[in-house]
Amino acid sequence: MSGRPLDVLEASLEETVTVNLKDGSSYHGTLAGYDQHMNVVLEAPADEEEAILGEIEVTPVEDTTIIRGDNVVTIKA
Repeated sequence: MSGRPLDVLEASLEETVTVNLKDGSSYHGTLAGYDQHMNVVLEAPADEEEAILGEIEVTPVEDTTIIRGDNVVTIKA
């Protein structure tokens, strides 16, 4: 998938995504929304278990979670 960042987010709505933050933590959940500042809203994913992607531990969100765009490094669908 390629294109402008907001177009990619639009195409990823209602899909499970992994969000990597500046502090090194990673979260995954269902992308429920976003805005022009790339603030993202995640809902609890369908699978509640923690995932390990390579050597990085990814924490599933438990409730509706808003992540400020300034903290986001990458979003992977």
